[in-house]
Amino acid sequence: MENKIKVLFVCWGNICRSPMCEFVLKDMVEKRGVADQFYIESAATSTEEIWNGIGNPVYPPAREELASHGISCAGKRARQITPEDYSKFDYILCADTMNIRYALKIVGGDPESKIELVLDYTDRPGRSIADPWYTGDFKATWNDVVEGCEGLLNHTLG
Repeated sequence: MENKIKVLFVCWGNICRSPMCEFVLKDMVEKRGVADQFYIESAATSTEEIWNGIGNPVYPPAREELASHGISCAGKRARQITPEDYSKFDYILCADTMNIRYALKIVGGDPESKIELVLDYTDRPGRSIADPWYTGDFKATWNDVVEGCEGLLNHTLG
């Protein structure tokens, strides 16, 4: 895993936005033939979706949106970001600024400037990924996720 580009996507519960990012990016790198160059995961800043140490699966509407594009997230369960994740990953990309604040508290700071927003790699830096938990609009979230993942790929692959 040493020579791979390591990406961790982060949102509040790790059941909607961050797993959508994880599996969209995995699909993109697979289709481009560069999957062996990446290590991709997702995590939560909260423990709200983790019970007795076991994370909930991806939220059904998020799973359905991924499936409608031929992407499976089977087996994914929510997990919380850990302080160790900071040294493990090159990019820690959050869905919104609230999750940046919580991620910074959990990992203990950002001396290497790894923690950013997913959409910072697009023409719309500083914006949050639309939160479908509140809006119910998983298509808008899908569009933001795809835009963010494409921007990150363009950045990392040149």
